Amino acid sequence: MDQQIIDDINQWLDEVVIGLNLCPFAAKPRREKRVRIAISHATDEETLLNDLQAELERLSDTPVDELETTLLAIPDMLENFEDYNDFLDAVDLWVEQFGWEGELQVASFHPQYQFADTEADEPGNLTNRSPWPLLHIIREESLEQAIEHYPDVEGIPERNIKRMEALTGDEKRKLFPYLFG
Repeated sequence: MDQQIIDDINQWLDEVVIGLNLCPFAAKPRREKRVRIAISHATDEETLLNDLQAELERLSDTPVDELETTLLAIPDMLENFEDYNDFLDAVDLWVEQFGWEGELQVASFHPQYQFADTEADEPGNLTNRSPWPLLHIIREESLEQAIEHYPDVEGIPERNIKRMEALTGDEKRKLFPYLFG
């Protein structure tokens, strides 16, 4: 099962995130094998927070030239997006309480991801729909450096929404099989 989860995430990274250039900063660390995919088999929030803590520590303690970012997959809980979204409050509090603020941040991806004030079937939601619930741990310093050298950071979300709107039904089924299976 773990290998299938890793394969699903790798395919999503390669075909969606990098393939559609949703994140212009993802290709280089992926190519350099500095993206870690970890899996938490937690079935309760406390265990999941402990697993997140271990990954925050690993990323913080590992040189950036060895590990740039971590994706923590959560296959055994938080299948419902509202539950996942509520849990993100605990994640933010955890990052703050343990002093990671300013060093690490956590981005969110989920198979049912839905931005506030959107309908569930709006194409823009696809930009954050992953095959499994994920917590993406990002080094703030790396993000700041990438943003500094990217000409139009503010335009990324709008460009990504347009990219999703332009996908045909067949392309969506190919790129997001977990949504149409």
